[in-house]
Amino acid sequence: MQISYRETFLTILKRDLLIALRHRDDIVNPLLFFVIVVSLFPLGIGPASNTLMKIAPGVIWVAALLSTLLSLERLFKNDHSDGSLEQMLLSPCPTFILVLAKITAHWLITGLPLIIIAPFLGVLLNLHQESYVALMLTLLLGTPVLSLLGAIGVALTVGLKKGGVLLSLLVLPLYIPVLIFATSAIDAASMNLPYNGQLAIIAALFFGSLTLAPFAVGSALKVSTN
Repeated sequence: MQISYRETFLTILKRDLLIALRHRDDIVNPLLFFVIVVSLFPLGIGPASNTLMKIAPGVIWVAALLSTLLSLERLFKNDHSDGSLEQMLLSPCPTFILVLAKITAHWLITGLPLIIIAPFLGVLLNLHQESYVALMLTLLLGTPVLSLLGAIGVALTVGLKKGGVLLSLLVLPLYIPVLIFATSAIDAASMNLPYNGQLAIIAALFFGSLTLAPFAVGSALKVSTN
């Protein structure tokens, strides 16, 4: 009996979520890293509210970016180690369905908790009240882009024993446009200026990544596992 693409997607998604729940450090560690990095800035530069308000968008977004990067290496690593990744690639289901399911699971495990906790850290950094909606919208659109683009770097380095540094060098330049437009949107919101243009660009990055990244990841995985 042939399994539909939808059933395959949901099966892989459910499997990765169950594995993450059994290894809760995969969920907790990036979130703790996010909180600790943001919390260090008020301690390092002092409690001056105007200074914290000014740097808050950049601090939150850089911390979210680094937290996502921290969690990326495990995206395919365990499956590659136990051989299940190779079995997935040999299955009759299109590779992009498998890859998309794993990236979706990664975002649910790492990106979604960051979005939920970010407003509380915004209070810690005295983020401008007008900026909270922009912060949530940029994180909602931007964090999936981080997972999608990051998966390309992970797929290229999955066969390397110490690919963490190379992964950072490959992925961080790809994150720069998201970082620039997200912080720009939050800054514009704090000044009561329109930020629809920045959101539109981040949305374009999201849909472009969603369309192309699964195919790029699938090709990179086939190269890395051969």
